[in-house]
Amino acid sequence: MKLLTYDPGTGPRCGVLQQEEVVDVASLLGVDSYLPDVRALLELGHSAIDRVGDALAGNINAPTVPLADVHLRSPVLQPPTVRDYIVYEEHATSQGTREVDEVWYRLPVFYFSNPLVIYGPDEEVPYPSASRQLDYELEIGCVVGRGGSNVSESEGLQYIAGFCIFNDWSARDLQFDEMSFGLGPAKGKDSASSLGPWLVTTDEMAPHIQHGRLNLKCGARVNGDVWLEDSDASAAYYTWGSIIERASKDSRIAPGDVIGSGTVGGGSCREAIRKGYEMARFLEPGDTVELEVENIGVLRSTLSTTTTADINYKYGPKNPIAVPERGTHRDYRYQRRS
Repeated sequence: MKLLTYDPGTGPRCGVLQQEEVVDVASLLGVDSYLPDVRALLELGHSAIDRVGDALAGNINAPTVPLADVHLRSPVLQPPTVRDYIVYEEHATSQGTREVDEVWYRLPVFYFSNPLVIYGPDEEVPYPSASRQLDYELEIGCVVGRGGSNVSESEGLQYIAGFCIFNDWSARDLQFDEMSFGLGPAKGKDSASSLGPWLVTTDEMAPHIQHGRLNLKCGARVNGDVWLEDSDASAAYYTWGSIIERASKDSRIAPGDVIGSGTVGGGSCREAIRKGYEMARFLEPGDTVELEVENIGVLRSTLSTTTTADINYKYGPKNPIAVPERGTHRDYRYQRRS
């Protein structure tokens, strides 16, 4: 199933996609409570998704609205937490141009992002006024479906409700400036994250899960120009089970938590420049970014043109990050280590 959050003009509601129609989930389940997003559905209990499937199979009557007539929102409007990992070695090593610390090969590393600035498909995203080097990051996100602590890798997938596309907007100049201290990323990842277009449930994705990884192709376009094609999501160094295991160790995960995989190989502006895409550059106000993942869909975002650069911001980056030479890695092909 594809679970989503939609707004028919009266406020956000949880829905499920059937062909090109959105079925209202609260009505479908006959629940009295208002379900404003997918998180609210998941909080009904770990059998909530099964209940939706059973209701659809039983042809229970519920209000529908054409997909074309609604405004899609982020599947989860405000996650309890947002953890973002970096499980793709091609991105971690900047396509083999730098060595990463041995710790990356021992454990799946993550940081906490901001759950208060979540944007959905086709929503305008503010361009951060303190940055001149904004980047996209094409990631696969998962949404936690049930609460737990100290979950084992072998059971990790059982805690994932489904998968979506995650754009981790990154102000590279702010990010690399503050990380020179040895902490972060923080402010460089603080302005926005985009999720969508919907949540494809784990059972529907099961045919594409191999050895704990999603076997999917990914691509990116900016203003209609291709900046990435056929990136391999299965090249992740760590499995989704290990991601859940590390997140939940001596801690707690909860329904609606969002977890990002980290950037797939080639899934950022700087990587697109190295690969030789002619139009690739850092993003500018007004750019439209489309991230596509096979069997999930397309997450489209446009950067606002109303933001004025804050040239007097006293905590701005000291120096911009170097722009890679174009085309140096045109023939680069990553192969995951065994």
